[in-house]
Amino acid sequence: MFGLGSQELMVILLIALFLFGAQKLPELARGLGKSVKEFKKATEERPDDPAASGVVRSSPPDSTPACAACQAPLRTGWAHCPQCGEAVATTTAHVA
Repeated sequence: MFGLGSQELMVILLIALFLFGAQKLPELARGLGKSVKEFKKATEERPDDPAASGVVRSSPPDSTPACAACQAPLRTGWAHCPQCGEAVATTTAHVA
């Protein structure tokens, strides 16, 4: 483990005992254990998986208009996007 022998580990433990005291060492060890557990949990999650991050964006169907700012699907007649609050650009098609 990192090339440390038993003598080196004993020296490190004695220095830690002198620096923090006997009453603080269990608290420090408990905090270190929680930190390692959280680190392992965070590294096991897949960051490229949208379901793991909780953000799932689905593209709206081609016939449904989308907000220009956030690409949220919009219904006909809406003046503002319900997701970002951006004003919806109303376009009218003129057929000649």
